[in-house]
Amino acid sequence: MRKAIVAGRFYLSEASALNGQIESCFLGKYGPGNLPRAFPVHEKKYAIVVPHAGYSYSGQCAAWAYKALVEVKKSDLPETLVIIGPNHSGYGKAVFSLSLENFETPLGLAENDEKFGKQLIEESSPLVQEDELAHKHEHSLEIQIPFLQFAYKMMKKDFKIVPIVVSTIDYSQCAEIAKVIAKIAKEQKKKICVIASSDMTHYGISYGFVPFTRDVKQNLYALDKEMINKMTKMDSKQFHELAIKSTVCGLAPIVIAIESSKLLGAKKAQLLKYYTSGDILNDYNNAVGYASVVFE
Repeated sequence: MRKAIVAGRFYLSEASALNGQIESCFLGKYGPGNLPRAFPVHEKKYAIVVPHAGYSYSGQCAAWAYKALVEVKKSDLPETLVIIGPNHSGYGKAVFSLSLENFETPLGLAENDEKFGKQLIEESSPLVQEDELAHKHEHSLEIQIPFLQFAYKMMKKDFKIVPIVVSTIDYSQCAEIAKVIAKIAKEQKKKICVIASSDMTHYGISYGFVPFTRDVKQNLYALDKEMINKMTKMDSKQFHELAIKSTVCGLAPIVIAIESSKLLGAKKAQLLKYYTSGDILNDYNNAVGYASVVFE
């Protein structure tokens, strides 16, 4: 079992307090304004892009995507979530490090879809390997799970996870893994959604990225808007070309999300919410962009 490592830092560590914190993400100033509702509002989701900062920063943005994910017909609700995040820690040896463990959070256990994960390893080795070390200190996947637990509980449904940490930005490798993910979903006849865990541009001296020094908010919005535009056009190659010059930490997960969603049946994508940490703190000297994008 993979125990929570950022509870008490990125999100609250006690269950009732965490539930309240997640509720506030849905109901807050930058959130969607309502909790998830158990009746169809949105179309089936094949992939989503969500941020992974602390809930006080990016949680309200993430709430938009999770609300849209579960507010679908019961027959369209994904049963397996393939959660893909970047390798911030540097631990692990694989290009794509897959965990076969259940993940624990203050809200309980998220069960691993071992059948899906094992087939992914079998068909994609040596690119994909079981590598628990890469997950031991990585927050980008863990931070998504309490949101899933909260939203699925409101739908009175269970889910399983396939957690993958990525240590490459190579386009062809990401496109290949997207093909295998879609192939396995079809062969196992599973309803899946790929969750790309990524923040957008990291601006400022703290991040070593200062392409402009004036009108920072406007320029930061414009920079991210250009990349989000490629996402919503479902053009992973052009997104990759732009993002590789920027500081989008989940570049590879986003490419996988775009390509796998198209193979699974997505016909369109849309931006649900965008803002930056600068909007929360009213300080843009060092700021990070957050976006919720859905593929349906």
